[in-house]
Amino acid sequence: MNTSAADLLLWVAVPYVCLAVFAVGHVWRYRQDQFGWTSRTSQLLEHRWLRWGSPLFHLGAFMVIGGHVAGLAVPASWTEAAGIDEHTYHTVAVWAGSVAGIAMVTGLGMLCARRLLSRRIRLRTDLSDKVLFPLLSVTVLLGITATAAHNVFGAGYDYRSTVSMWFRGLFALSPEPGAIAGAPLLFRLHALTACLLFAAWPFTRLVHVWSAPVGYLVRPYVVYRRRTAAGAPRRGAGTAPGGRRAA
Repeated sequence: MNTSAADLLLWVAVPYVCLAVFAVGHVWRYRQDQFGWTSRTSQLLEHRWLRWGSPLFHLGAFMVIGGHVAGLAVPASWTEAAGIDEHTYHTVAVWAGSVAGIAMVTGLGMLCARRLLSRRIRLRTDLSDKVLFPLLSVTVLLGITATAAHNVFGAGYDYRSTVSMWFRGLFALSPEPGAIAGAPLLFRLHALTACLLFAAWPFTRLVHVWSAPVGYLVRPYVVYRRRTAAGAPRRGAGTAPGGRRAA
């Protein structure tokens, strides 16, 4: 299959540039802005929408990431070797992905509405947030629309034989732009916006993903001891039980 210059640009050059910016950008951000390596929470400014929006978004995001790893990084031959046929895989992927997508979109919608409707939070929105939230929203909505249009209400599309091959080829340093060039438009747009999201990642609040407090699960307990009041005599140092001075 002949590969056009446009395909080489979109499906080889752009992904590799975005991955390079992703890697180098994280190193630069860590060296230059360690104090800003946080999610910059605004819980003190508003917590009612955050209480529901944040858990829904994060739960949906974890499920979506897991689904993408299984669908893009794991070859179909591996799942078949594990006894999972294609029909079962796609059925589970579609319905689990739909639930994850709905949770993620609902949570993201609440977080975006909260940022737009609350004046105090809107004033704290910097340039990186103004880039991140629209880009993240477009990426998520394109992915859900592609799944709904082709695999829920449509005849079905096997992205594991096209998009997945292109994705794995990038990391194997053997890109196959032709594998994704013929994919439906929604899948291609979703892949492009995802590449741009990875390029923007190091310069936004998304860096806090790498600072998840996993260490809290294994760190030892903190033992608190009561502090003796300043100037008060200690027991055993000239003070008898009951508070009387020893003879």
